Amino acid sequence: MPSWTHLIRFIAVEDSQVHLGQLVDTTRDVGRDSVHGAEIAAYIVKGTIFDGRVTMEVMHVKQLLSPVSRDDCNYIRCLGLNYVDHAKEASLALPKSPTLFSKPRTSLSGPYPAAINIPKCAQDGTSDYEAELCLVIGKSGCDIPEDEALDYVLGYTASNDVSARAMQLETTQWGFSKGFDSSCPIGPVLVSSSVIQDPQTLSIKAVHNGTTVQDGHTKDMIFNVKKQISFLSQGTTLEAGTLLLTGTPAGIGFFHDPKVVLNNGDEISVEIDQIGTLVNKVRYESR
Repeated sequence: MPSWTHLIRFIAVEDSQVHLGQLVDTTRDVGRDSVHGAEIAAYIVKGTIFDGRVTMEVMHVKQLLSPVSRDDCNYIRCLGLNYVDHAKEASLALPKSPTLFSKPRTSLSGPYPAAINIPKCAQDGTSDYEAELCLVIGKSGCDIPEDEALDYVLGYTASNDVSARAMQLETTQWGFSKGFDSSCPIGPVLVSSSVIQDPQTLSIKAVHNGTTVQDGHTKDMIFNVKKQISFLSQGTTLEAGTLLLTGTPAGIGFFHDPKVVLNNGDEISVEIDQIGTLVNKVRYESR
């Protein structure tokens, strides 16, 4: 496994080039630090996210990027209706097996200053957020037993499954309404599975314009991470670089009264214990 524990991908102050880095201070919330303009230092990582080795060379962050690039991501798989409280708020029965949909790689985006772009077709007052734990598969596998599933996880990060609700409700297939460009921001840090050994022990929140709108915990997943990986690998190779968004807890904007909508200029954040905060601004496309 790679030697990093808290991986970022960033443009460096020193040379304006893209680098991988290991955070020097792993206790800081670099997502918030980036928004506030605080200095962020990282040891340069040589190699890829899959085999990178930490050096003693230090550079500083000019701009944070998604920890996984589009080139390293081969597939984005997502689970719907995977928290007990979310199923309850939707008045839906608990599913008997995981509900899978996918997003295209073009939806992959990063933390602030990257924005969530709402296209013209979704500027109808129903654009929504979903705070989710995202995992990255580190080695390819098929028919993975549950008791070995976590061995295939490279690391964990925060994600936001941005959704166009009106378009989602027009069809039983969700991929299009959740797959617009920049509708899958992740980051800012990819925390190694050597650090997060049990992904069912994490608090997860969404904060919209300073107000907490989701406040959940990964222990409340209907299908835990082990079951998800094992189920989705049945007869199917999960390749290294696959992203898996593991579902969202209760509190999505559609079920608030009044509804909470992602409007132009809003700030939406996803906070996950041991990972930090993914912050994005919302931008309405003008073309």
